[in-house]
Amino acid sequence: MNGRKTEFRAGIMDGIPIALGYLAVSFTFGIMAGDAGLTVWEAVVLSLTNLTSAGQFAGLGVIQAGASFAEMALTELVINLRYCLMSCSLSQKLSRNMPFFHRFFMAYGVTDEIFGVSVLRQGTLSPWYSYGLMCAAVPGWTFGTFLGTLSGSLLPQRLLSALGVALYGMFLAVILPPARKNRVLMGIILVSMAASLLFAKLPVLGQISSGFKIIILTVLIAGGAAFLFPVKEETKDA
Repeated sequence: MNGRKTEFRAGIMDGIPIALGYLAVSFTFGIMAGDAGLTVWEAVVLSLTNLTSAGQFAGLGVIQAGASFAEMALTELVINLRYCLMSCSLSQKLSRNMPFFHRFFMAYGVTDEIFGVSVLRQGTLSPWYSYGLMCAAVPGWTFGTFLGTLSGSLLPQRLLSALGVALYGMFLAVILPPARKNRVLMGIILVSMAASLLFAKLPVLGQISSGFKIIILTVLIAGGAAFLFPVKEETKDA
């Protein structure tokens, strides 16, 4: 029992910076949701059930375009396919004896930032640590949406643009500290940045949707890194 409490508290502590970053970005989403015609509670439920900034912003565009449910489903599927890869990666850090219901509830909270923090956690990943992360991060995302929808269009555009960059700054804060200690990880990050730039600028590659870009780059770069720089598996659960 004490071990569960320790893991849960550690998750909450590590999740607080994520929650603060989410608060800023979801505040912007809330304002845009209000402009798209969503009520406060519709926007809040959307944030509570999705937990994906890219998917939610894209969904607003689909709603404003008056597209069908099929188009909405396909758009969200393509954009959020990357979470399947993240979940597969995190599954390698779970105990083989972990019950299905823990895996099911942990999957709900797999986001880019929670994945980044979880994958850097030493040893076996405890479900209680993941629950702690979610208990801090999810309210930050949801409450930010609530505040943004209430605020409407009162804030100047420059401030909204600044808030939109906050999520990227937070993600850099997750990956840069370990990269400074690991040259291989730093190299992978630099290669990822260069490849992403090529996919954005080259005419043919630029036509690929953002969801598929992330999947293609993740498979190629992560697969290449795993082949060239394999990590020895731990023989014992931490």
